[in-house]
Amino acid sequence: MTGASRGLGRAVACALSAAGAHVVLAARTQGGIEETDDMIRASGGSATLCPLDLTAPGGIEDAARALGGRFGRLDILVGNAAALGVLTPVHQLEADVWERVISTNVTANRRLIRAFDPWLRRSAAGRAIFVTSGAADGGLAYWGAYAASKAALEALVSCYAAETARTAMRVNLVDPGVLRTDMRARAFPGEDPSELRPPEAAAAAFVALADVGCALHGQVVRAYD
Repeated sequence: MTGASRGLGRAVACALSAAGAHVVLAARTQGGIEETDDMIRASGGSATLCPLDLTAPGGIEDAARALGGRFGRLDILVGNAAALGVLTPVHQLEADVWERVISTNVTANRRLIRAFDPWLRRSAAGRAIFVTSGAADGGLAYWGAYAASKAALEALVSCYAAETARTAMRVNLVDPGVLRTDMRARAFPGEDPSELRPPEAAAAAFVALADVGCALHGQVVRAYD
């Protein structure tokens, strides 16, 4: 579970734990995943902490080898971590902003798939779930980097779903909709957060997709319908 230190990632990690999963908490912030771990343990669950910078060379691959060697398989992969970047006109996008957004939102998920696919295939019902956004449809002024990254992620994951169609794996995307998160606050600083849905409101969609009986494959599930 990437991006497990706060927001949607924390909510999904707690929901999966409540459903009986042992959750691997991955994020750059050690203190954040420790807080998530405390919440899970307080509710009777268990977790493994995995401090991880998704953009660091070799980090994802090292984590996959370590976790695969420890557990022997991976039942559920949730790619949630994302970077908003800077909301600015496309012609003013700085190269470092573009690279950071693409590296986090697209390249890191490609690396997650490559590194963890062998372990997902060892599961009787591997599940890979990635987080997208309505921004992937484009047309939002100043959202060029983020929108392009989510559109690319959707294309990448849909191809992966097609490639695993004849296996026991199921691969999907979730669009959680508008939630009360730090990223949303940065994008819309004038918004009243009390009027937004909490991250926990979208967590049930992830739990449903992770269920061994779920037959959905290749879809974008809207967690706000």
